[in-house]
Amino acid sequence: MGSIEIHRSRSEATTQMPGGTGCACGGHDEELPELDAQAIPHAVRHAAIFGAIESLKPGAALVISATHDPVPLLTQLRGKHGDTFHTRYLDEGPERWRILVRHVG
Repeated sequence: MGSIEIHRSRSEATTQMPGGTGCACGGHDEELPELDAQAIPHAVRHAAIFGAIESLKPGAALVISATHDPVPLLTQLRGKHGDTFHTRYLDEGPERWRILVRHVG
């Protein structure tokens, strides 16, 4: 098991990183992250997915994977954020739907 370092501040943590930038978590997504909606409990599914989408910086993207066409979620996204996020189907069933969501705003 790796060691855990506790820092007094974010500034202290990032200055101790190689190059002095970034967060101190030690891991970053090199590839496009994929969020499997079925792995999230139903009671918090939409909130969790919106949290992930809304955390995207302009230009960043993620893939949402689901066992059904997530039309209600996409409708909510458009209603809440307008054209801030563009969506594109990568796979359209019948067993798995995968949608690319990109922050363009």
